[in-house]
Amino acid sequence: MGAAAAAAFAAQVLRGRWFMAYGSFLIMSAAGATYIFAIYSKDIKSTLGYTQEQLNTVSFFKDVGANVGIHAGLISEVTPTWLVLAVGAAMNLGGYLMLYLSVTGRVRAAPPLWLVCIYIAVGANSQAFANTGALVTCVKNFPESRGVMLGLLKGFVGLSGAIFTQLYLAFYGDGGDTRPLILLVGWLPAAVSVAFLGTIRIIRTPRSPAATRREYRAFCGFLYVSLALAAYLMVAIILQKRLRFTRAEYGVSAGIVLAMLLLTFAVVLREEAALFNKTPQTELDTPASSVLTAPVKPAPEPSPASQEPATTTARILQVLRPPPRGEDYTILQALVSVDMLLLLTATVFGVGGTLTAIDNLGQIGESLGYPQRSIATFVSLISIWNYLGRVASGFASEALLARYRLPRPLILAVVLLLTVPGHLLIAFGVPGSLYAASVLIGFCFGAAQPLILASVSEVFGLKYYSTLYNFCGTASPVGSYILNVRVAGRMYDRVAARQDGRHAVAAAARKALSCIGVKCYKESFLVMTAVTVAAAGAAAALAWRTRVFYAGDIYAKFKEEDTRLGACSNGVAKE
Repeated sequence: MGAAAAAAFAAQVLRGRWFMAYGSFLIMSAAGATYIFAIYSKDIKSTLGYTQEQLNTVSFFKDVGANVGIHAGLISEVTPTWLVLAVGAAMNLGGYLMLYLSVTGRVRAAPPLWLVCIYIAVGANSQAFANTGALVTCVKNFPESRGVMLGLLKGFVGLSGAIFTQLYLAFYGDGGDTRPLILLVGWLPAAVSVAFLGTIRIIRTPRSPAATRREYRAFCGFLYVSLALAAYLMVAIILQKRLRFTRAEYGVSAGIVLAMLLLTFAVVLREEAALFNKTPQTELDTPASSVLTAPVKPAPEPSPASQEPATTTARILQVLRPPPRGEDYTILQALVSVDMLLLLTATVFGVGGTLTAIDNLGQIGESLGYPQRSIATFVSLISIWNYLGRVASGFASEALLARYRLPRPLILAVVLLLTVPGHLLIAFGVPGSLYAASVLIGFCFGAAQPLILASVSEVFGLKYYSTLYNFCGTASPVGSYILNVRVAGRMYDRVAARQDGRHAVAAAARKALSCIGVKCYKESFLVMTAVTVAAAGAAAALAWRTRVFYAGDIYAKFKEEDTRLGACSNGVAKE
């Protein structure tokens, strides 16, 4: 390859869809800092003297920040993607830096609870901006492979907890002080987002059926690398639990993790090399980010009958009347639909219950007598199985949809039911069962994410996906507040107060009460079990309502669009 050809190939790689996907994977692999809250939550509780209910309030605001991204979606509708990512990077650095300064006592006075909640909410809200910038853009760039793409992207988010744990151990060792981890989750995701500001953007190109099949094989390549990374992290976690590692050995382990993350770039080079060899030189001179569009037919003139004045009620009904499923809903039409209500219900009580288990994992392990090193192991296990759940549901649901026309909401209902045994293991405190519960809850929490996000894009269309996706994400912190703060936190403090020999009212005092025993979380997780079954029922109802829609070809309009783009591209090439 000559110098000119090498330069042309390098330019194609940097401007291509696959490098955009690679950058999105790296952004997602650093965007899951909220999932390791259980590791450093004990230091927040002890340093600032919080009760369990107060700590769960901080956790709730973390979930609010991570999941409430309607404003990020609205900003994304009117601004370029790089600005969305830049805002998220600034919020991540600012929020977690202030939390770190507060916990380490580097501020003059201990901040009040409400201010700590704002710090962590701002820092965690950067995750919504990263998701909107990278994830939504990838779905629009690969609309016919959205289940697979969502599974991979959310899978890397799921792995980020274990990745952060390895980097933290390499940088700071296993000394027990987890406060430096807060600083790490402040600067690292911001740095990764800034590095790819100019890469993440809409790149729509025509694709033939053969190109679509090759696209799937490329995703399988990303999957194999990520599976190897997950397997290595699992082995590393087991060895680190059994053996005492030195700082240098932790550094080697973190270096292997980073090398495997960079290995996915090989898939990018392979795919772009295949395109480079097939693409005529005249097309190489066209920017890869250009969007080919077919001529738009003028809209037909409205009939005289449609121009007659309508009553206010008729106009409102006309605005709220939804289009057929799969077409582009307006934001208002989607929000008032029964389908969205059922999906929100399943998310509030299904995902909210798993979030409660994940956020309380540190205190659950402590109450059942597990050592601190085992608690860090639980967090890493949840992270890895969270990843496996996401990629499994993404690839499996796409295959089941293509082969059997199985609705994604039905698969979501099955996943939520699989969460029930994990909640029951925690409720009854079976000795040694927290390892199995961590695996089960982590897998089901991860599996639910791509199913919910793909269902939103399929039922309500992609035109306002940035906003609708983020609106649906607000259901998770609502469930977290109801189940985590109002149920789990209060019940924990009530039992802890009884064990401390005080009346339950004493739990309101600023004293870090600790609860020991199975009773600490038994009642609250029996509640989680009941509401999770109800959430599965809501998802099953949505599957019944959308069964006719999923029985057809839900990607038909994208195939027609590819045909039009291909015809337009051939016309331009001939000219």
